[in-house]
Amino acid sequence: MKELTNDIFYTVLGEYDDCIIDYCLLVDDAPYAGESSHRRAIEAALSKCSLKVKEPWTYDLSRARASKFDANDLLFFPEAEWKIKSGKTTAYDKPYEDTDIPYWFAFVEPPHGTSPVERDGVVLRDEYGREDFDRINEALFPNGTEELEVYKWSTDWSEYFEPGLEWWGAACWSIYDKTLGRYVVIMASATD
Repeated sequence: MKELTNDIFYTVLGEYDDCIIDYCLLVDDAPYAGESSHRRAIEAALSKCSLKVKEPWTYDLSRARASKFDANDLLFFPEAEWKIKSGKTTAYDKPYEDTDIPYWFAFVEPPHGTSPVERDGVVLRDEYGREDFDRINEALFPNGTEELEVYKWSTDWSEYFEPGLEWWGAACWSIYDKTLGRYVVIMASATD
């Protein structure tokens, strides 16, 4: 797998200094083969993320469990208010299991908050919000969600996820965009 380092997405992401999500955009020379291709993508993404730490994270990819996940559920953002209790979140209009950390939550509620959103020196919002989440995802998936195949992965197979599992949460998704022939891996893990 090869990372797409020059994608416009990385320019958009660069405007969000407090984003703690690790994103990786990849292409593969091998033909698409469903879950096994997604597994190669998460391994490539973890290897890329390991370059940011002193010692690469250990992992056992054979322990990673995947389940198909609806693209609209991945990109869901609550219309109603949400609450945070003991590091877990509940959106009033969509329930989550205790072990889940939704993608929207990973983006807008990092452990140390976010700084104001500015463009051209003008403060647009005091913190990241739905507009920013939508902007990131429009750059990731410019052709919409109809042709996305999404897998949600367990978070018990790598040291990468251990900090988040202490308190805030951890998550891993792989997405194959059939229209672009590329993979997007989204991983999050953080603690206070």
